[in-house]
Amino acid sequence: MKLNEIKDNRGAHYRAKRRGRGIGSGKGKTSARGGKGQTARTGVALNGFEGGQTPLHRRLPKRGFNREDFRKRYAVVNLGGLQRAVDQGVLKSGATVKAEDLVKAGVLRRTWDGVKLLAKGELKAPLTLEVAGASKAAVAAVEKLGGKVVLPAAKAKAPAAPQPQQG
Repeated sequence: MKLNEIKDNRGAHYRAKRRGRGIGSGKGKTSARGGKGQTARTGVALNGFEGGQTPLHRRLPKRGFNREDFRKRYAVVNLGGLQRAVDQGVLKSGATVKAEDLVKAGVLRRTWDGVKLLAKGELKAPLTLEVAGASKAAVAAVEKLGGKVVLPAAKAKAPAAPQPQQG
């Protein structure tokens, strides 16, 4: 094969439509843009426009308050990942493990707002884990081996303020 013999596979190269090249081309005159008006011009941005009918995004009710700035992000660690770290010798069996220890051991890259423990995989070494959250299955698996899962104390909710009487 020589350089002058190289060509695309059949159908690999799509030939561009040449618009505005006379009525005989089939894409002449309005160049497939229809008649006059806003959409015949360049720079038109009519996302969500429904021809004057109230658009869907205005017809549907606006509900709730959902700001992701306030949502907590947790790093997830599985029992299998902890066991791998114990097998590699970066975590000691029977030790107390905190979020910072998991980062130092290379199990996690960062902890965000805390660490959540999940039950995927199998743990064979007893560990005391101080985490922000854990699934029931993960807690049961750790405690079965003689380990312990320490969760932060739940904050007591403030009593609701009395509502003023309407009269």
